[in-house]
Amino acid sequence: MSRMHRQSLVAYGQPLCETVVDCPAPQGTEVLVRVERCGVCHSDLHLQDGYFELGGDRKLDITKDRALPFTLGHEIAGVIKSAGEAADGAQPGRRVAIYPWIGCGKCAACLAGDENLCSAHRHLGISVDGGYASHVLVPHPRYLLDYAPLSPDFAGPLMCSGLTAYAALKRLAERADRGAVLLVGLGGVGMMGLSIARALFSAPPIVADIDAEKRKTALAAGAAAAYDPADPQARRAILSATGGVLGVCDFVGSDKSLQFATGVLARGGKVVVTGLLGGTFSIATAMFAIKAMTIEGTLTGTLAEARDLLALAREGKLTPIPTRDRPFNEAQAALDDLRAGRVVGRTVLSV
Repeated sequence: MSRMHRQSLVAYGQPLCETVVDCPAPQGTEVLVRVERCGVCHSDLHLQDGYFELGGDRKLDITKDRALPFTLGHEIAGVIKSAGEAADGAQPGRRVAIYPWIGCGKCAACLAGDENLCSAHRHLGISVDGGYASHVLVPHPRYLLDYAPLSPDFAGPLMCSGLTAYAALKRLAERADRGAVLLVGLGGVGMMGLSIARALFSAPPIVADIDAEKRKTALAAGAAAAYDPADPQARRAILSATGGVLGVCDFVGSDKSLQFATGVLARGGKVVVTGLLGGTFSIATAMFAIKAMTIEGTLTGTLAEARDLLALAREGKLTPIPTRDRPFNEAQAALDDLRAGRVVGRTVLSV
């Protein structure tokens, strides 16, 4: 029996360690995929820590959601190695991106196609072992999506950073017809959002980030304008240039980012929040009616949206974001760099 090498979470708040176990033998509809690439996502930091910041010294404990040792990683592209007897179409050697937001298949959310919102989910790298490994077990071939002629470096991150941005930006489509949207935060999801917004909307987006290098990268990638939200004059400058923004994606998800986003909204504007940085947001209740504004949250995206996004990319309508390949055994160093803010675009582990 072949062996599976993993970069494992063995204790919360501690560095990853390599563990080696037997490769699982797929049964029924299961498919074993040999991992080629796995993106490193900011949410992996929260999982490694074992909590989400809720603001006011409060934390959401997530240590009970998985057994240790545990394998992080949900932006996976690989090659089918073997499949169970009922895994139709899962031909060994086929290169696939893996939709990781797998639900129970029985609840109202799953039956409506919203597996990403399932409360009894089996999300890869979140509650079930993921892609910081040489192999990953997938419960059904419907979650395996062909990505040729894309590179695996691009296809893997599309399953989270791309999908999250795509699902959020779709919710701003009507407002984008009336003016440029604002993207707050230019991490991996925000940079992917810039590429997707340029493909979906007629007007190039404006962007905001506290990192000058990221603003420079975004302008080179086609952003119409870039602002530093830490600049006290930034809100006034945006309002002066636009008259108020009708659509904002907050890819940070902090109290400061959401305050900035709502502060530049025009009447009838909408903010879609995808980031998970943390904090507590407050606003005068009357402002919801006075500004006729909407604040909406999203959580990744559906399998149907993942297929649509891959089709958009395969048609050549998306520009790949800056990507750095790192060896599989540098997973912890990649997480450390991400935590320290040293990553522009996406880091992808080569397995």
